Amino acid sequence: MDIPLEIAWHNLEKSETLEARIRERVDKMSRYFNRINSCRIAVEMPHRSQHNTKEFHLRIEVRVPEHEIVVSNNPGDRRDHFDPLITIRDAFDAMDRRLEEHSRKMRGEVKTLSGPPHGTIIRKFADYGFVRLSDGQEIYFAPNAVVSGDFEELEVGSAVEITVAEGEGAMGPQASMVRSISNVAMDADRRPDG
Repeated sequence: MDIPLEIAWHNLEKSETLEARIRERVDKMSRYFNRINSCRIAVEMPHRSQHNTKEFHLRIEVRVPEHEIVVSNNPGDRRDHFDPLITIRDAFDAMDRRLEEHSRKMRGEVKTLSGPPHGTIIRKFADYGFVRLSDGQEIYFAPNAVVSGDFEELEVGSAVEITVAEGEGAMGPQASMVRSISNVAMDADRRPDG
């Protein structure tokens, strides 16, 4: 890496054990893509927590030539994010997949899909929501991004296609367009012959 690893701790004390696991996983990322310029990690325990349990959030930002890859594992997605080691494992597994895919694209081994990416709504609040794409990336969306329907009609578990906006908003990668699709259409896209 051109720039040394940066690890930020938010709302929790620095842990030598967690830092060692993070550094171990960062060192292994180069086997998926060997031209990593920088890596920033944010380990966070959000203030709000249901039932007063400790939930962990890990955000990984990796800069490669002319591109930045971001993976953000938020608490509440899955119940096992109460264990920081599992949170670290899940986030780095998703980053490894993204780096491997990026490496294959750079070598010309991957066909680029035509059309917008598909995902599933994983969280929805009164004035925003999040979509998880098949590669694990989470994309923020606001009501004004919803087309061909109404924001209120979307539910957790709904299949959608999105267009990712250039740059990032305050909540990370952001969708400029979200359109509801049927789960059947999404399943057809996942079939190898589809």
